[in-house]
Amino acid sequence: MLVAFSVSPSTSSAPDGSVSEAVAAAVRVVRESGLPNETTSMFTTIEGEWDECMDVVKRACQAVAAVSPRVSLVLKADIRPGWDGQLTAKVERVEAHLREQA
Repeated sequence: MLVAFSVSPSTSSAPDGSVSEAVAAAVRVVRESGLPNETTSMFTTIEGEWDECMDVVKRACQAVAAVSPRVSLVLKADIRPGWDGQLTAKVERVEAHLREQA
């Protein structure tokens, strides 16, 4: 499965309202998990089995909760048993269609 999620504190003590330090703690959890992952400006996507993905999401939320009394989580999952390597393969299929239409 693929899980795209965004986790951040709902509050910040930074003068500019930045939440990047807490988000970095969550991304560190993801990267240390060993699961295939990709972080963009709005979401982090991980690929793995249901239980291992949900464990990483939970631990990422706990990392943010360590610095904030309130945490926001947005999650989207693509549950497709029997398919691996979709973190990149889905994008490659779209890019192939775009090349065909060029």
